[in-house]
Amino acid sequence: MDRRTLMKGATAVVTLSLVTIPAARAETGAGVDASVEGILNGRTPSETGLTLDMPSVADNGAQVPLTITVDSPMTDDDHVTAIHIIATDNPVPEIGTFHLTPRSGKAEVFTRIRAADSQQILVFAELSGGDVLQAAAEVIVSIGGCTT
Repeated sequence: MDRRTLMKGATAVVTLSLVTIPAARAETGAGVDASVEGILNGRTPSETGLTLDMPSVADNGAQVPLTITVDSPMTDDDHVTAIHIIATDNPVPEIGTFHLTPRSGKAEVFTRIRAADSQQILVFAELSGGDVLQAAAEVIVSIGGCTT
């Protein structure tokens, strides 16, 4: 497998969904709950082993950098299978999902997201053994990113 194929498959499929329809904002809370329930699927997440690093203040919500690191050996028997990002106040809360394999080498993702407003960012990591890890951080946005 060449590097390009590895990077395409391991780094992820990131889906950015942005909707600017005002009616969508009224359903954001229900959307967040449904997204979290879909990820957890009845499992109780642990708050250890997952680090979310992002600025507490973002001048421009259109480009909020974040780094997600999971403490994992990334072996065939013990690795991260997916990392999910949810923005609790975006019109569409599901920011993206990164799919990883043991060939990823390191369970770390760097990306930039859009944040509609000041809000909480939730991150979940699914492990090959079925466990789920979670982390959260608040970000204050000076200029909303979903309207730009």
